[in-house]
Amino acid sequence: MGLIAENLARIEEGIGAACARAGRARAEIVLIGVSKTHPAGAIREAFHAGVRHFGENRVQEWEGKRGEALAGGELAGAVWHLIGHLQSNKAGRAAKIFDCVDSVDDFGVAERLRRGWVEGRGSTVAERVSGSAADADRVKRLRVLLEVRVAEEETKSGVGIGELGGLAERIVEMEEMELAGLMCIPPFFEEAELARGFFRRLREVRDGLATRLGRALPVLSMGMSHDFGVAIEEGATEVRVGTGLFGVRGEK
Repeated sequence: MGLIAENLARIEEGIGAACARAGRARAEIVLIGVSKTHPAGAIREAFHAGVRHFGENRVQEWEGKRGEALAGGELAGAVWHLIGHLQSNKAGRAAKIFDCVDSVDDFGVAERLRRGWVEGRGSTVAERVSGSAADADRVKRLRVLLEVRVAEEETKSGVGIGELGGLAERIVEMEEMELAGLMCIPPFFEEAELARGFFRRLREVRDGLATRLGRALPVLSMGMSHDFGVAIEEGATEVRVGTGLFGVRGEK
């Protein structure tokens, strides 16, 4: 068993334990392997160990290694998430190479994503729907999450809680976009328990937003290598694990 497979086994134990404490099923949690800075070979190793969702932080980095990672088709079935802060001028490119964009915090970014999605999948949703059966897969909307700034840190990206509702209302009007939920990156604490209040806050904000919009927002992306157990206890449906899975960059 390779290092990544061993790490994955430990992560699965941790997820299982957190689910047991919270009275949740393991199937409720999606593990996203944060593959930023790691080579295509590490991604393939993780895929063969059982990981199906991968997160990249930068559009340019994924563009650079995407061809090698996808060569040969052995990663068929993998889902690619952009989890890092997205600059408006790169949004169109991101929409063409990611399945999910989990860090939207601005309407201008959302609009450029929408345009990039249309350009990459066909000129309009209506044309795609009326196309051949072979085009059915391309009718899927681009899944997005809104990144919420749960702590008032100027260095943190994310939409403020006060502006969240207005942004969400504009995005749900875009027929090409699927607003699935919220994401957050709380302050880093050595003691994971200290992050609990931030995770709880995101869940409460999500519940209030779902009521305001009159629609379900099932996804809560929160929790990383050091605190995903607490995040699961507070309702996370997706956890983002990088170092815990791949190790420190360059580690053999």
